Amino acid sequence: MDKLPWIILSAGDNVAVATAAIAPGSTVAGIETREKIDPGHKVAITDIPLGAAVVKYGQAIGRTTAEVKAGDHVHSHNLHFENDRLAATANSAPETASSEDKARTFMGYRRADGRAATRNYIGIIASVNCSTTVCRAIADEANRTILPHYDGIDGFVPIVHDQGCGMSSTGDGMNVLHRTLAGYTRHVNFGGVLMIGLGCEVNQLTLYGQSGAGASKRHFNIQDAGGSRRAVERAMGMLREIAADVGREKRVPMSVSEIIIGLQCGGSDGFSGITANPALGVAADLLAAAGGTAILSETSEIYGAEHLLRSRAVSDEVAKKLDEKIAWWEDYVALHGASLDNNPSPGNKRGGLTTILEKSLGAVAKGGRSPLTAVYGYAERVTAPGLVFMDTPGYDPVSATGQVAGGANMIAFTTGRGSCFGCRPAPSLKLSSNSALYASMEEDMDIDCGTIATGDATISGKGREIFELIVDTASGKKTKSELFGYGDNEFVPWHLGATL
Repeated sequence: MDKLPWIILSAGDNVAVATAAIAPGSTVAGIETREKIDPGHKVAITDIPLGAAVVKYGQAIGRTTAEVKAGDHVHSHNLHFENDRLAATANSAPETASSEDKARTFMGYRRADGRAATRNYIGIIASVNCSTTVCRAIADEANRTILPHYDGIDGFVPIVHDQGCGMSSTGDGMNVLHRTLAGYTRHVNFGGVLMIGLGCEVNQLTLYGQSGAGASKRHFNIQDAGGSRRAVERAMGMLREIAADVGREKRVPMSVSEIIIGLQCGGSDGFSGITANPALGVAADLLAAAGGTAILSETSEIYGAEHLLRSRAVSDEVAKKLDEKIAWWEDYVALHGASLDNNPSPGNKRGGLTTILEKSLGAVAKGGRSPLTAVYGYAERVTAPGLVFMDTPGYDPVSATGQVAGGANMIAFTTGRGSCFGCRPAPSLKLSSNSALYASMEEDMDIDCGTIATGDATISGKGREIFELIVDTASGKKTKSELFGYGDNEFVPWHLGATL
C-alpha cells in the first residue's frame, strides 16, 4: 500500500500535516485540497469559521483570521496567535523500560568526588572578555604541544565570553554569570581547569574559590603574570602539571543512571514535533526510568504547552515553580515591548510552524511523558533524577550553556532546518526531523528521524535507537559536531542586567 503524504496527529485535530508535497486537488482525509501544501505545512480537514481555534496535537495553536475552507492551506496568512489553552488530557504512561534498560552501563570517567564524566577535557576559562584572547592562545598552544603526549585527554577547551566587567558587582547579571562560570569550573567533563583573569575586572577570580583547590584547579591574572606572552608561558607550566594528573584517568563501567542529558531543539520545522522531538522524548523516558536525568529547557519555547508539563508535576511545589517561571517571562518580554509569540523564526515559519503555541506543543515532546520531578533556575546545579525543567531562553547556545553549567554531561539537539552546534565539554548529538535535511547535511547530523514521517520507522523504535546512541556517545563515540570541531564558540551565558 502506498504511504499517505499526510498525517493527523490527534483525533480532535481540524488540520492534517503534509509529510510530502501535496498538489492541489489531492485527497486528504476525504477532502480535496484547494492549493499546494508543502511538507511540514498544515491543511484544513474541515471548515473552520473566522475566529475559531485551529487544533493540532489535540491543542489550540491559535485562531483563524479569516474563514477557512476544508482543503485550504493553514498558515500565517489565516492563523494568528491567541493565548488559548485546551484542557490537558489524561497523561499516558512513559515508554516502558525493561530490566535490561535499567541495568545498562556505559564507559565513563569516575572523578574523585564520585561523579561520572563522559569526556576528559581540560578547560581554559576566562573570567572576563579581556582575557579571552589569551585563553584562546593558551588552548591553542596546549593542544599543539601538550595534547600529543596524552591519549587519555580529549583536548584543551577555551571557555570565553563577552562579559565580566562593565557591569554591577551585584544583581541578576553578575549572579547569572558567576553561577554559569562556577558550573563550568566544576563540570565533571573537565578533569582539570585553568581560569584566567585580567586582574582589574568586576568578576574577580577570588569569587571562584580556586585557591588550594588541588593540582587540577588553578588560576592567575594576566597583569600579575607580566602580560599576554608571559601569561601563555606561565600557563604552559601549570597545564603540564594538570595534564600529568588528568592524563592518567581511564574509562570504567558505570550505570546509565549517571547520564545527565540536556534536551535542545533549534531551527525547527513542521516535522520536529512529529518525528525528532517525540523520538527524543522516548529516549528521555528510558533514561529517566533507568535513574538518569533529562533536562528540558527553553521556557519561551514551552509557552503554550506549560499546562501539559504542569499536569505531570510530582508536587504542587514543582507546578508552582513552573508557573512562576512562565509569569516572569510574560513580564520580561512585556517590559521590552516584545511578545512571546515573536519566538518562531522565519526559518521555523518556512518549515510550517505558525505560532509559538504550535512550536511549543512540538517542543515539549522532547521531554517524553515522564513525571516532572523538579524545576531549576538558569545554570543551577541539577541534583534530581528523572525529567526536570531548567528556566532558560529559547536561544540554543544560551540555553545549552545553562544546562551544561547545571551539570549536563551530554546534549541531544533536534533540528528541522539544519542547526549546526556543539557544546564542549558536553558531547552534542544532532537529530534531524526530516530525511531531506539528513541527506543534505549528513556530516552534521547523527540520526535521521525523518524515517518516522515516511513510515519506515516508529517513534518508539527511533527513540530506542537514540537511547543506544546516547549510551555509545557517553562511552566515547565521537559525535558529528565533535568530529568537525564544534564547541569552542558556543559558550554563551545569559546576559541579564545593565551594561555600565
